[in-house]
Amino acid sequence: MKSRPKIGTVGEMKFVVGQEHVIDFATDGMPAVLSTPRLIGLIERTARESLYPFLEANERTVGGEIEIRHLAPSPLGQTVTITTRVIHAEGKAIDFQFEVRDEHEVIARGLHKRGVITVESFARRVARKAASTR
Repeated sequence: MKSRPKIGTVGEMKFVVGQEHVIDFATDGMPAVLSTPRLIGLIERTARESLYPFLEANERTVGGEIEIRHLAPSPLGQTVTITTRVIHAEGKAIDFQFEVRDEHEVIARGLHKRGVITVESFARRVARKAASTR
């Protein structure tokens, strides 16, 4: 790492809930709302992107854990804001607290952990695993 992120380092992403973000079982009167799995992916992306300035060219971060409370639905067309905040950084581990709001209320909050990896060592590990399945 070029430097360790300071406690309080913030990431933010805004998006409008589109068809690609909603549950796949919105039928028979069930409204189309933001799906939890899609939301998790966007939370991870927000945290990951907030760390780019701290990484060397051959480093990336990978998600290791997420604890989420999805508190309220967000329908199609709502603007959603994800905010991640570094709450702990030690060695290669970085912990985030996050909050997600739509235009009306907090819709999710929780904790997320990421780890810093080097691309080369990660690729070797994946290659070993892939070779053992052949």
